[in-house]
Amino acid sequence: MLKKILAFFVIILFAIIFIQKIDKKEVAAIKEIEDATVIIEPVKKDKIIKIEINEQATYGYLMKEAGIDYTDYTAIYEAAKPLYDLIKIRLGRFIDLTFDKNTEELKQLSYKIDSEDELIVSKTLIRVGSSSEEKVTWQAKLEPIPYEIKIKQTEGKIETSLYEAALEKNIDIRAIIELADTFQWSIDFAMDPRVGDTFKFIYEERYLNGEYIMPGKILAGIYVNDGIKYELFYFEETEDNKGYFDVEGNSVQKMFLKAPVAFKYISSGFSYGPRYVGGQYQRFTSSHMAIDYAAPAGTPIRSVGDGTVSFAGWSSAGYGNLTSIRHNGTYSTNYAHQSRIIVKRGQKVKQGDIIGYVGSTGFSTGAHLHYEMLKNGVKTNPLREVLPPGESIKEENKERFFESIKKWREEFEK
Repeated sequence: MLKKILAFFVIILFAIIFIQKIDKKEVAAIKEIEDATVIIEPVKKDKIIKIEINEQATYGYLMKEAGIDYTDYTAIYEAAKPLYDLIKIRLGRFIDLTFDKNTEELKQLSYKIDSEDELIVSKTLIRVGSSSEEKVTWQAKLEPIPYEIKIKQTEGKIETSLYEAALEKNIDIRAIIELADTFQWSIDFAMDPRVGDTFKFIYEERYLNGEYIMPGKILAGIYVNDGIKYELFYFEETEDNKGYFDVEGNSVQKMFLKAPVAFKYISSGFSYGPRYVGGQYQRFTSSHMAIDYAAPAGTPIRSVGDGTVSFAGWSSAGYGNLTSIRHNGTYSTNYAHQSRIIVKRGQKVKQGDIIGYVGSTGFSTGAHLHYEMLKNGVKTNPLREVLPPGESIKEENKERFFESIKKWREEFEK
């Protein structure tokens, strides 16, 4: 019995010694790992410098200030010129310069031309002829800005103005301006809106790197004006026929815009009464034979349609600075009392082009635009002219159109 007990204690003793040896080895291994110095080389990245375009700064000046060699920035300019003239860079935007992580040499310039496209000019190596010799050159391209698109729906009711309704609903005012632009052939947002009007629309929100940048395209919209419902949907039938159409596939884009002053220039300054605010605008009357748009001096005036400038200068008939545009054999329009005219006689203009600025020249008691439309040489009421729409959806494409807008119509009905 005693032998068995002694044997048991011997086994226990050997087990303890074995475990201690293992523990010492583990501790030593752990200590060795802790004492080791692990060196992780940082991953090199290209350096990007963002240069803001300040007032009076030129492309050449900014590149010099950034330390770019004259040879490089002139080569970049020449490469970009067929696509975009860098002389035209705009105040408040940015030029991004990318420097190689290894050589620290300039390798790319990028500049967002507008909300849609970005100019990218990159350094490349090209082979000279059939030899193995290579030379440095700069190549330019335009690329769409890679926005992340989110779809948003919103609605509102006008109590004072469309602008105020947007603010009340925390809608980006740029989205409301886009909405007004989509309805600009059907509604004069200086004249037509009424208290109680309602609107709904579905539009894109654009994001870059997870940050909201701006609203995008209006995809569908409804505006109920004084009880009349206007509906439109964006659709691309072909490359040559894309834009806004009503529920039947008829284009809402007509020969003339409803107003010679864009909503974005007058949006925040006016409220709407039960009909309209007297004193701010004059409607067409048989004695007045025109529409007066009261707007601050300097407000841009746009041509309501394509045409040719038939007169641009001072009128002795009391119009002051006057521009007349002949649109076709039937219609012409007059824009009077301008502070400044920026077109010349014989010049071709497109619908929406800026032709001058609101003023108070001639027989005028305050800054406003006096707007007339003539039909076959006789003054007519532009608010009542029924004008043909643009190109409608072809019959063979209407099924595709109806299917495309189905989801938006269902969203509006929710």
